[in-house]
Order: sequence, then structure tokens, then C-alpha cells
Amino acid sequence: MIIYTFPVHTAFIERDLEMIRPIEKIKPLVFTNKPLFLPFFFVLQFFQLLWFLPRTSQYLCFFGGYHSVLPVWFARIFGKKCTIQAGGTDCINMPEIGYGNFRKKWLRKATVYSFKNCSLILPVAEALVKQDYTYDPRISPNQGLLNLIPDLKTPIKVIPNGFDTDFWRDLGKERKPFSFISVATGTSNPSRAIVKGYDLIEELAKNHPEWSFTLVGDSNYISSNPNVQVVGKTRSNELLELYNSHQFYLQLSTSEGFPNALGEAMTCGCIPIGSAVGAIPEIIDECGSILKEKNTRLLEKIIEELGTKDLAELSKKASGRVFRNFAFEKRKKALLKALRFA
Repeated sequence: MIIYTFPVHTAFIERDLEMIRPIEKIKPLVFTNKPLFLPFFFVLQFFQLLWFLPRTSQYLCFFGGYHSVLPVWFARIFGKKCTIQAGGTDCINMPEIGYGNFRKKWLRKATVYSFKNCSLILPVAEALVKQDYTYDPRISPNQGLLNLIPDLKTPIKVIPNGFDTDFWRDLGKERKPFSFISVATGTSNPSRAIVKGYDLIEELAKNHPEWSFTLVGDSNYISSNPNVQVVGKTRSNELLELYNSHQFYLQLSTSEGFPNALGEAMTCGCIPIGSAVGAIPEIIDECGSILKEKNTRLLEKIIEELGTKDLAELSKKASGRVFRNFAFEKRKKALLKALRFA
């Protein structure tokens, strides 16, 4: 049995469970992302791991952090494998915007211990291994695991996210011209909103009242622009309809690993516009535009340039790129092989 630990339950976790369950029994154990509850969850997790120990074949963690310390320790003590899937914040140090595990002393120690002592690291993007960050000049260029943990010796294998291209698809509906959508949770937190690029989106909306914007994921987010519609968390079928009613998808993150919503939106035919961080340029390629520097004028310029192109063709390219390169089955095969079930 695989013990799978993570700080919060997400759609990404569900996809992993869906991939692994037909092959091997897997037990998900959610931890916490609330500092106040950490002592309780450390005690709870210790006894959970002890209870399941006789039936445990290996450990799997999503993100490195507090929740991965005990699984890594148990794996070393009892001679079992522990794999950590690096997802983004666990490979970043950006105190300038209040983001990244490495900006906090004890979280940094937990993250470093976990990555140095686990059996295998599976980042979702090459940029999380090592990157020369240049998007926001305020932020240190040295990001990624090998920059932040120079003596890291743990084997690393990059496995990108995968998407259900049967569900996420272009429905062939009419899209409103110059309509933009972006999806992120927790953006009512100002720091989180900046991480996800909502500050740029708000400037764009203010400068272009004739364009329409939809921000999905946090109903508590407040916009002062009348052309910005805020939608809370939605079901997958509702999100499918939203993607299919918009022309462009905005992924203007200040930091990112491999954004799921970007892949979903592209599969649905949204033309992507993304920042030059994480795996975003790799995902978009020639199907949209990349903002190389955090600058509203540059963003406006690339959108205006997109408006002169064959948008129908770009939409088809976006959908086809995800289908060819980031399909669910491709990730499933790579993940199972890394876990030694294929």
C-alpha cells in the first residue's frame, strides 16, 4: 500500500489517485496548511504512519514541506521508498511577494530535510529544478531546487502534469471577442493575488474597459473594475462552459510550476497568454504569447499583436498541443514507471 500525503486536497491529488488506484492500493492522508494546527497534525500523522506501517510499501508526497518530514523519516528508518512530487512553492524563495517555502526558517528546514533524504524527486516542470528567473526584477534570479539546495544529491525526474482531453475540449461555441479568463484559488489574499498575476489583470481591465475579464476560484476576491466578473469555485462542467465562452486565457503568474488551469483552458480552445515563469513558456510554445517581463505596456502590446493574427488557427493549435504533449495517459505511464509499477 502507498501512503500519499499532501497539505490540501486538490483536483491534482484526485488525478494521481485515479492513476494509481487501479494498480496499487493507495491511502491518502491530508495534512494541514494552517500553522496553528501543525503540532496536532504532526502527532496525528505520526500515529497514522505507525498504524499503517505493516501494510505500507512506499510513501508518496505532493510538495515538500512540513507534511513530508515524517514520511521521509519513516522511509529511512524502515527501509522504504519515499517519493516527493515537487509542485512549485516548495522550490521557490520569493520573500519580496511573500511566496515560497524557503522564505520561512522552519518551513525551509523541513523542505530541505525532505528533499535531501527522500528517495526520488518528481518535479512537474524543469524550471523547478533550476532556473534563472528574470520575469520580475525585484526577485532573486536563483530559483529552483539546485539553486536553493546546492548540495542536493537526490535523483530527480521531471514528469509534467497531464489532462483529460476527453473531458476538457473545444465545444465549438461562439466566443466573445477580447474576453479573458483566469483561474486561481485563494486570491482574496493580496499576496496570493500577486503571485497569480491579478495585479496585472486589474491594470489591464482598468486600461481597457471595452474588454471583459472573468476571474474564477475565489468568490471573496474583490475587483474595483466593472468589466471584471468574479466567480467562486466551480464544478468541472461549469468550468468547461466558462473556458469555451472566452477567447483568451491569462496565466500571468509571478511564480508557477505547471499550472493546471492553463492546460485545461488551452485544451478547450482558449488562446493562452502567459508569463515567462515555470513551465508556462513550454506549455504555450507557439500557440499564444509569452510576457517576458512584468510590464503592463508590454502585455497590452502582445494582446494587440495577437488581435492581428488568425485566432481560430491559434485556438486549434492550443488544443492540439495539450492533446499531443500533456495527455493524462502520458503522465500516468511516466508516474507509474517512476513508482515502479510499469
